[in-house]
Amino acid sequence: MTIALRTLDDGAWISVNDSREVGVSDIWTLPAREFCGCETPHVMLEGFSGVDLRGVDTHVIADAVGMCIDCGTRDGIESLPVGRIVDGEFKRYEPESVQSPSVDAVSSR
Repeated sequence: MTIALRTLDDGAWISVNDSREVGVSDIWTLPAREFCGCETPHVMLEGFSGVDLRGVDTHVIADAVGMCIDCGTRDGIESLPVGRIVDGEFKRYEPESVQSPSVDAVSSR
């Protein structure tokens, strides 16, 4: 089964099978100190730069840029899990559930 993944509207959306599924307006809760020095970073995504499927469980992974709404740190987020494909259907992860990305700085703090 083929799954079509792409970013739309200059990185404002992740599209799964031609349906806008994940937008940048949500605030994502990230693991402590992986994004910034905050105990629990709350990161508003500003744009997606890529999206891909990874792993045997077909996790939908996005690269993005975001800003911590608590301290103002702006960084890139590499491999943010935003959902998974189950029986050919996209199941979105809730932004407030703690995710586990790898963080790659795109600007100095």
